[in-house]
Amino acid sequence: MRVRLISFGPLKTVFAEGGEWRELRAGESVSGLLAALREEGRVSEAAMRTVAVAVNRDYVKPEYVLSDGDEVAVLPPVSGGIGGRIELVRERIDADAIVREAKAGSDGAVCVFDGIVRNNTRGRATLHLDYEAYEEMALKQMQLLRAEAVEHFKVRDVAIVHRLGRLGVGETSVLIVVVSAHRGAAFEACRWVIDTLKKTVPIWKKEQFVDGAVWADGEPFPEEIAGEA
Repeated sequence: MRVRLISFGPLKTVFAEGGEWRELRAGESVSGLLAALREEGRVSEAAMRTVAVAVNRDYVKPEYVLSDGDEVAVLPPVSGGIGGRIELVRERIDADAIVREAKAGSDGAVCVFDGIVRNNTRGRATLHLDYEAYEEMALKQMQLLRAEAVEHFKVRDVAIVHRLGRLGVGETSVLIVVVSAHRGAAFEACRWVIDTLKKTVPIWKKEQFVDGAVWADGEPFPEEIAGEA
């Protein structure tokens, strides 16, 4: 059988541009595929300990059995009207307009996380950032975050808007808006959404400094989706 292999961010060059097809024995698992990639030196031992794997845009565990035609994404840790407004955009995010749009008469609170590009990281002057994503899967994971936040924290709604492409200092990279009848739920939901997004949504950040460029270290994947072989 054949599967299509893709990756992003720091692992973008592991496979051919646009992905590559690989022949596998029938019944091969994700664990077996990862072991083969490690043995071939395609992905380092250190990197392999931090990856997660998605098959057809859903996270899977190492024991998952692959099928002919599957799209397998080997993912490094991610860097990442409101009515379910979930977007990946390449233009500037108008935070004020989105917050105004979010409010309704039934709301007693709106909590906003506006992540912006700062002018340095650990003392290194920043020129710009470049964001890329496994876009279809990122949107799906963002929708799931919204739904879980609404259900668990009992807020009215959540908007998540993330920039892709090149961003300059001072620009918004990610905007999260939570609207709720009560401030406590809004605060808790907003913090949970950004913290979880940074661990599970496949978006990566490349930092361009005056003295070089580097892919930002991502946070470890949660144990339930980590893909170590």
